[in-house]
Amino acid sequence: MKKFFALLPVMGLLFISCEEDDVTTETTTPEPEPVNYTSGSADFSTYVAVGNSLTAGFSDGALFRMGQEASMPNMLATQFSLAGGGEFSIPFMNDDLGGMTLAGNPIASNRLILSFASLSPDDPKSRPSPVPVSGQGTTEITNTLPGPFNNMGVPGAKSFHLLAEGYGNPQGVALGLANPYFARFASEPNATILGDAAAQQPTFFSLWIGNNDVLSYVAAGGDGQNQLGNLDPSTYGSNDITDPRVLGSVLQGILGTMTANGAKGVIANIPDVTTIPYLTTVPHNPVPLDEATAALLNGAYAQYNGGLAQLQQAGLISAEELAQRTISFAAGEGNAVVILDENLTDLTSFNPALVNMRQATEEDLVVLPASSFIGSLADPNNPTSINGVAIPLADKWVLTPEEQEEANTAMMAFNDVIKTIAEQFDIAFVDANALLTTLRTTGITLKDGSKVTADFGTGGGFSLDGVHPSPRGYAILANEFIRVINEKYGSNLPAVNPLDYTGLYIN
Repeated sequence: MKKFFALLPVMGLLFISCEEDDVTTETTTPEPEPVNYTSGSADFSTYVAVGNSLTAGFSDGALFRMGQEASMPNMLATQFSLAGGGEFSIPFMNDDLGGMTLAGNPIASNRLILSFASLSPDDPKSRPSPVPVSGQGTTEITNTLPGPFNNMGVPGAKSFHLLAEGYGNPQGVALGLANPYFARFASEPNATILGDAAAQQPTFFSLWIGNNDVLSYVAAGGDGQNQLGNLDPSTYGSNDITDPRVLGSVLQGILGTMTANGAKGVIANIPDVTTIPYLTTVPHNPVPLDEATAALLNGAYAQYNGGLAQLQQAGLISAEELAQRTISFAAGEGNAVVILDENLTDLTSFNPALVNMRQATEEDLVVLPASSFIGSLADPNNPTSINGVAIPLADKWVLTPEEQEEANTAMMAFNDVIKTIAEQFDIAFVDANALLTTLRTTGITLKDGSKVTADFGTGGGFSLDGVHPSPRGYAILANEFIRVINEKYGSNLPAVNPLDYTGLYIN
């Protein structure tokens, strides 16, 4: 465990020799006095962290031991220990691979690393690509762990899952009724995350939940429903946006339970999930074409374009929509991918071939996994069946402007709810949205002069999945949590040093 000390000014001691005319000066450095860290009005003796993957330490597309050790709550617990904080237990995965099995069958992918095998000496534009680390993870979820655990972060959990009985039942995992991560350490099959957290009688807690209530919709390219007006989360699909009133009701229940015995805590709001590297890395126009291929594609789409023109002349679509939907390719780089867009006018009743497709624009956000899908063949035996070119990208690959607006509207409503409830329960509040906006727009400069940004693969703030922070990004978040805790409760906890944590795991 680290000790932190305050440096005192160096005092000079002057000695004058009586036997010689010269003067000799000697300096000594006194022992530094240890800083007396205090918890203020808070009590860190039993700290419990409640949340989802952001609490668990998920990064690089997986949960693994090194990532859990570098989780933000573990960083907080280390600093809390300087001011009376106790042991912080974590439901560790078995290894650093990140994969999981259910009855011996793999159910989760290994963590991502950068592969330099994709670099081509003949292509100066080639880049290393993220690939799963090799090996088979040894974490079997039916081998349940004895608790309790202070880190109650459960990857994949939405707000209402924290109250759901059976969410950690191993028998429900294969049916999609339970969460494999929680199944490993739930106190019993019908336990709830909140119940297991509250049973530890925490004196201090952190709560960061609600991200997945909109992120799942965004990560699926808007391939889900906005459940605004539906207060029954049992009817929601896995990629749906939660009604803000459901989130509010859940937070009321969680905070009412966690503060019942006088515990103090901290809560964070939801970052703008439409600006994460998962959605800002793949360009809308990544397709290079030679003249022959461009001419072939233009010929293939000529009938589609002609049918649109006829219906526009008949007044069934506007001239603006005709221009939006007309598909055209040119020789060279920078050709936009072809996508399906449910917001276009449905013309299939006039001609089944006139499906709702168009070429993407700068306003569309292409999801990170599409980087390896665009250009692949829908039919291995048909070299012209190129995904994203001859075959339009399905909804799950692209977040359209209309879908972005739905997600942002939900995010802002969630954050209004979180801020209001934080004030109601008089707990510390972290504006994670503002912090990650700064990371994205200007970057955050560290004490060695280096800058951490949200750039994929090189910025140091996000891991290779494009969604979760890197350990260094988590350290920056931890410092914001520490700042607001000190401000709210009068503690004087020191910040962590983000330079002690990696921005990218290198194998």
